[in-house]
Amino acid sequence: MTPKPVVVASPESADGTRCVDIYRWPDGSFGFRECRRDPEDGHGWRPLGAGRDGFASQAAALRAARESAGWLL
Repeated sequence: MTPKPVVVASPESADGTRCVDIYRWPDGSFGFRECRRDPEDGHGWRPLGAGRDGFASQAAALRAARESAGWLL
């Protein structure tokens, strides 16, 4: 079975259409992925591209996410 990460934080944009999942891998490293949702689409969250992995801490992943997603303050 392929190991899966655990989401440890998921800050959303003020309008609720974007979020960034910060996740921890079983080996203790962290990553993030930006997602979006359209209110008129009942599908829910959809990833925007591939996630980025390999961060030593949750704080480091969040800093990188802020640089990647301009809306995330």
